[in-house]
Amino acid sequence: MTGGGAALLFDLDGTLVDSDAKHLAAFQQTFAPFGIAVDQETYNARIHGASNELIGKAFLSHLSPERRRATLEKKEEAYRADLGDIEPTPGAVELLDFADRLGLQRAVVTNGPRANADAALTALGLADRLSIVIVGGELERAKPDPLPYLCGLELTGAAACRSVAFEDSPTGVRSAVAAGLAVVGLTTSLDEASLIKAGATFAAADFTDPRIRALIEARLEVNDCAALRA
Repeated sequence: MTGGGAALLFDLDGTLVDSDAKHLAAFQQTFAPFGIAVDQETYNARIHGASNELIGKAFLSHLSPERRRATLEKKEEAYRADLGDIEPTPGAVELLDFADRLGLQRAVVTNGPRANADAALTALGLADRLSIVIVGGELERAKPDPLPYLCGLELTGAAACRSVAFEDSPTGVRSAVAAGLAVVGLTTSLDEASLIKAGATFAAADFTDPRIRALIEARLEVNDCAALRA
């Protein structure tokens, strides 16, 4: 059961860091020996935001489940080996400073493997500031199911009606909205219309958008969650 506090819940890839190009390159490298070509359009339509289990079923159905997992782990190893130059999305560090001043809890909610999250957060210099990490693949259901975000709310002791999620994919947006959160869509890969259609409150290029802090402050003023749902 969640509490009455407030939290900021962040997707990782494409949200806290614009890492989609590195993921795409890793998929291309790993899938090429199987004769599977992955371009940007395919990545956006069939991979972006999906769990590795679903990606394996979509692209590697001719392999046994064991070989699918091994192949996708090679992809993740290739991705982690390419993290040396990543930087946080503009405004992310300042937003965490803002959250500190307001006493907000924070968590990362990702469909990526824990090893990726740990490596990326360390490379970004944010591991100590985002110590709560919920991994969809470790739960019974990953995004787009609301379970990962519900777990994030429980671990932070926050109420959905007083909290905000940040996502860059329709899969993630739907997950957060179903958990009762207001969602800011990041347009790192998709356009504003796609994110709004999925349920985002609004879309922003990065965390410097002034509407983000206004939304957070507005959510903090909510005292009656039942009235907000009504």
